[in-house]
Amino acid sequence: MFNLRALRRNKTVKYGVPMLLLVVGGSFGLREFTQIRYDAQRIRRKLDPSLEAKVNAQKQSVMLEGEYEKMKEANLDEWKNIRGPRPWEDSREYQEQQRSRQRGKES
Repeated sequence: MFNLRALRRNKTVKYGVPMLLLVVGGSFGLREFTQIRYDAQRIRRKLDPSLEAKVNAQKQSVMLEGEYEKMKEANLDEWKNIRGPRPWEDSREYQEQQRSRQRGKES
């Protein structure tokens, strides 16, 4: 009986042991919850392998061929680098200035 009373009065046993159990137990609990989350995401993303192969192959070839055709059609000799408005500048006012400069150069 005496030892039990002494343990109840001891601050380490009263506060330290529950805190230690909470930290260690929380670590294991969080690991399980995050594993459930990642498993659910993996299941949601999973496609049929044959369908996935078709989608990726078609998407890549179309994108590359389309971009190549766009680059062949582009006339890079008449290209001009036009600066956009700065964050502190009024975009409408800046666009009007650019348009007036373009009209002045064309005339």
